[in-house]
Amino acid sequence: MKTLAGLARELRDGTTTSRQLVEGCLDRIADPAGEGGRTFLKVHAVAARAAADHYDALRARGLAPSPWAGIPVSIKDLFDVAGDVTTAGSRLLRGQPAADRDSAAVARLRAAGFIFIGRTNMTEFAYSGLGLNPHYGTPRNPFERPHGRIPGGSSSGAAISITDGMAYGALGTDTGGSCRIPAAFCGIVGFKPTADRVPRRGVFPLSQTLDSVGPLAATVACCAVLDAILADEVPGALAATAVQGCRFAIPTRYVLDALDSQVALSFERAIRDLSRAGAVIHEVPLAELQELPAINRKGGFPAAEAYAVHRERLAADGAAFDPRVSTRVLAGREQSAADYLDLMRARVDLQTRVEGLLAGFDAALFPTTAIVAPLLQALESDEAYIRYNHLALRNTAVVNFLDRCAVSLPCHEPGTAPVGLMVMGGRGTDRRTLGIAAAVEATVSASRTSRH
Repeated sequence: MKTLAGLARELRDGTTTSRQLVEGCLDRIADPAGEGGRTFLKVHAVAARAAADHYDALRARGLAPSPWAGIPVSIKDLFDVAGDVTTAGSRLLRGQPAADRDSAAVARLRAAGFIFIGRTNMTEFAYSGLGLNPHYGTPRNPFERPHGRIPGGSSSGAAISITDGMAYGALGTDTGGSCRIPAAFCGIVGFKPTADRVPRRGVFPLSQTLDSVGPLAATVACCAVLDAILADEVPGALAATAVQGCRFAIPTRYVLDALDSQVALSFERAIRDLSRAGAVIHEVPLAELQELPAINRKGGFPAAEAYAVHRERLAADGAAFDPRVSTRVLAGREQSAADYLDLMRARVDLQTRVEGLLAGFDAALFPTTAIVAPLLQALESDEAYIRYNHLALRNTAVVNFLDRCAVSLPCHEPGTAPVGLMVMGGRGTDRRTLGIAAAVEATVSASRTSRH
């Protein structure tokens, strides 16, 4: 997969053009043997070609607004784009008025010159970590594609747009893992920022408390470029960070429970590689995380807040929902105002205690998901769906509840099922955490390459 830095150099040097990049992405989207039809809900072919020609003309005159101007990216179907209807992966919103302006995140990417190639598929209303969509189809994971593995969700199409070269960056959201889970399942990088880092104006909500806006891309550096633009910062090189001397916490409770054997093997190998490179590894129980199931036993913030958004729609046309989504939304009815206030207090309390336990560490490391991407056919029963959804979301949701930032990066051996390694930093330490993740990525990637 090509990186944003590499593409910027090619555009600068004239070895490619924006129009060539756009045409290449459109060709892959239109390939009848590919996943474009399930990955994109709308393709902006005409507008993308026009934008590409515009940026090529500007670059020829030395007037490109940024090094990345003219690079195609995809947009998850939760974001308002002026002139488009935001359907949130659902058929229920197709009759809504088109957005009259871009969401804040889209506006910032547009100002930097990125070209929107299309709107990507997702779990309906973003309420699942598996990425299934019965309305528009489910994009197939690139690993063992003929067997039909899931992509992860809810930003399913975002991940596949990157793995299949249909875009070079993807805009997603992350409420309980929706950027990091598909990144882990598909072998790319996903970043969940501190929730208030990127404004959520113009983003269809799942949980106003936990929602965050983040990128998916080929590398940590690519995600760092997109993150800086989304946060309205000037993109620059990440601060040089060496793995040697970094202090990493490895939580031994909860996030390491019931791991798939492939996940456990890949994670253990990555930790050994980091230790050999000079990282200081400390195992910490962090048993406090075991309180999360009880705290969220009535569905947590997503259930209560999604029910507030959808209760009238459910009453009017509940049968039109994906039933596995509506069931989770309806769980929000079980929370009283007192329950919700208790949940808020419990969150602050847990955040404070974990903050103290992780003070002095540069980051915490644990598997992004407890499982590798399962086969679609394994999710046919509701019981299996619930179990796999829990195992997909369990570790990533920790970060959202604590309102920290985290990067998922690949740590599996080439040719094996993708596995994500999560680098979790503290609240507001986004750029530092990305720098640490880039150093971890370089170490783990070098070790993977040297073994093959």
